[in-house]
This record gives sequence, structure tokens and C-alpha cells, in this order.
Amino acid sequence: MAILVYVEHDNSELKADTLKTVAAAQAIGGDIDLLVAGENCQAVADAAAKVNGVRKVLVADNAAYTNQLAENVSALVVELAGDYDHILATALSVGKNFMPRVAALLDVAQVSDIIGVESADTFVRPIYAGNAIATVQSLDAKKVITVRATAFDAVATDGSAEVVALSNATDAGISAHVSDELTESERPDLGAASVVISGGRGMQNGDNFKLLEGIADKLGAAIGASRAAVDAGFVPNDMQVGQTGKIVAPDLYIAVGISGAIQHLAGMKDSKIIVAINKDPEAPIFQVADYGLVADLFDTLPELESKL
Repeated sequence: MAILVYVEHDNSELKADTLKTVAAAQAIGGDIDLLVAGENCQAVADAAAKVNGVRKVLVADNAAYTNQLAENVSALVVELAGDYDHILATALSVGKNFMPRVAALLDVAQVSDIIGVESADTFVRPIYAGNAIATVQSLDAKKVITVRATAFDAVATDGSAEVVALSNATDAGISAHVSDELTESERPDLGAASVVISGGRGMQNGDNFKLLEGIADKLGAAIGASRAAVDAGFVPNDMQVGQTGKIVAPDLYIAVGISGAIQHLAGMKDSKIIVAINKDPEAPIFQVADYGLVADLFDTLPELESKL
């Protein structure tokens, strides 16, 4: 049995979530190959070769894959699919973009967002915004799977896999990358931070999110937000944590002024330690919090920052 894992990267660095997706592949069992598709991405290929338990790294280094357009990457994966029983990608923006297309082209059902592996054809995944956990079996000859990386521990990087260059490149010619609009911050990336502090509707306006910044700086934390805060226009949507935002599982998650709707809990309930600050003692967030403080955040945050 052979497994192909798509590597998440930015053409210069391998994203740590790939190490967790490889852990899911190891739980399935079989020979594991990694696919790096990009341009001038040799550094990523070299890093991928060090991932533990990998047989070989396939590298498609071509301008067609510079921005990892779904139309081009899916065509490449389908070309390689004949040699594999399972195709895995991390359930991040790139994987979520091209994997459904791969499944459609292979005429199989995708198994999305798995958080556990029961066997080579049976997987565990959340449904209903994480309100229920389903165990699903795929009878398709090829399994197309996206992995919720927060549910797995990263594998070691002490391997020495063979690196194989692919000569074929497919440019579907039906889409083009126009531009990126990226938020630049000196703080850690929200999806990879070990500490996250998030604000909700209780922050009342966007200016009050400055109350989180001093605490975030002292803790080396990323700043997130609930959907309610994003929908109210307090902060941009790339800060959203939740079912329709980013799924995070830091060592410490601090929820400030967040009631704890199920959609938000779906994005952070796997955090190691959860701290909640809310003036409503009946807020659902307290049901999942390890530590809860019933208090006015406008009094609490300045005091917390001064204590830190």
C-alpha cells in the first residue's frame, strides 16, 4: 500500500502542519511519498527529505506551480494517482482548494477533515460543526483525504528520503494568479502559534482590540477573533478562529469576551489549556474552559497585562 502526501509550503519553507499530516499517513500504514509542487522550491524538497518515515520526495519544480493553482496541482496529482492507494493533504487553504477537484477527477468521494484513523479505509471526522464525531468508511479504490492537522502530533525530522525530480508539468491554462493581499505582522502566525488570545463581540469595537496587543506581546501570542467580532467589522476575517475560520490548537488559548458558540468552539476546543474571561457566568465558553474568570474584560485586561 502506498500513500501520497501533498506538502504545504510557500516555495521556501515547509509548513509544520505537513509533519502532522504525515503522522496521519503513518497511522494508515504503508509506503509514504511526499509531493512538493512549486517553483524554485528545492529548499522545501530538502526539508521534506528529512521527514521521518518517508520513502521518497517527488518534486515538481515549474512555473505552473508557483502559486499552487488548484487547476494545475489537481492535474499533477491525478497524473501521479495511479501509483497510490491514498492521497492526503492538510485541511488548509491549498489542500481544501485542490483536493475536491482531485476527488472529482478520480470519481471518488473525498473524506474531509479527519481527526483519527481507525484502519486503512475507516476514519474519524467531526460533523455538525464539531458537535458530533462520525466514523466513516470509504469503499473507493483510492482514498482522497484531507487531514485536520491539529488532531495529530508532528513526526520527527530525522529521515533521509530520496528526492526525485518530476519532468512533467501541467498548466491547465484556465486560471491565473492575479495578486496576494497579505496581512503582515511580527506576531506568530495564528495557525501555528503556541499561544493565542482572541477577542469576541464583548470587545465592543475594533479599537478595543488594542487591549489584547500588550498581553499578546508579553506572551509571544497571536491574536484571533470570533466570527461575531469579524462580522461586526472589528477586525479582518483572517483573524477569525472557528468552523469557518482557522482551526487552532495552541498550548494556551485565551478567549476574551467570547460567548462560545459551537462554531467558535469547533476551531479551538483542541487547545491544551483554555482560559475564558467573560462577564456572563452562563456563557457556554466556560463549559470547555480549564480556567474561567467572570469579570469585566475592560478591568481585567489592563490588570492582567500589568501582572505579566
